[in-house]
Amino acid sequence: MSDVKSRAGSAKGDGDNVMPLPERSAMRAKRRIRILPMVMTFGAVVIAAALSWIMWETYMGTPWTRDGTVRAYVVTIAPEVSGKIVQLPIADNQLVHKGDLLMLIDPTNYAIAVQQAEAAVMQAKALAENAAAEAKRRQDLGVWASTEERQTYESTAASAQASYQQAQANLAQARVNLERTRIVSPVNGYVTNLLAQLGNYVNVGQLSISLVNADSFWVDGYFEEFNLWSIHEGDPARVKLMGSRDVIEGHVAGVARGIAVANAAPSQLGLANVNPIFTWVRLAQRVPVRIAIDHLPPGTRLVAGTTATVEILPKR
Repeated sequence: MSDVKSRAGSAKGDGDNVMPLPERSAMRAKRRIRILPMVMTFGAVVIAAALSWIMWETYMGTPWTRDGTVRAYVVTIAPEVSGKIVQLPIADNQLVHKGDLLMLIDPTNYAIAVQQAEAAVMQAKALAENAAAEAKRRQDLGVWASTEERQTYESTAASAQASYQQAQANLAQARVNLERTRIVSPVNGYVTNLLAQLGNYVNVGQLSISLVNADSFWVDGYFEEFNLWSIHEGDPARVKLMGSRDVIEGHVAGVARGIAVANAAPSQLGLANVNPIFTWVRLAQRVPVRIAIDHLPPGTRLVAGTTATVEILPKR
């Protein structure tokens, strides 16, 4: 009787462990739902890694930087003679051409100096000719003139000739000073930060006018040093100015061969001045890359010192 009960109990227990079909289907669905986020996460990581690789290859193949600056040569004008400004036919930010008059310094005193120098030349010439004639007469006298007398007149003639040459040099200098009262533009450029005013007195070497050379604009792109291996002279480049959608076409004109190094600066004793602090995180140095401008879109205004984005393209 007990054996029969045990078998019946065992059969009942086996029946309890058997899960109904709906419940088993629900558990499989739950497992699939748990696996799905893992698959999606893995796929997202793979896609992100692939995109990162593509972006890295694109960046290294066509390096670009937002650290660019428009550059231009600035010609500083300082008078070579002093005086009062009597003409100033220019205005701030005006475009001037090579040879245009920028400033006229009062030429009155310098014109008078030329006249005085011309008179001095005529006087010195007459004295030199007279001294030369007297020396020749003493030579023609032969034995009737003593050696000492002949030498005296010869030295006087030589001194008079030297004075004549000096007077000629003074005249040339006076004429040059008169010409220097007219200050003309040496380049095509833009007058910038004009502070000189009509009637001002200017001294020799005093900075009076600054010109931005209109024919000298270029762009410096400061690229990190690990980009330099893919940048070569002649590579085409594209430049965009901050706040402008126009694309300026150019090419790599050159890569700087040196930048300032703080540790290379000597101390007052001439010893190496080495920074004792060394960080493990080393920032890449930025090296200037000069971009020559090949095509400037119509209406685009270049201003030296403004910010630009530079992209280096592979050679076609």
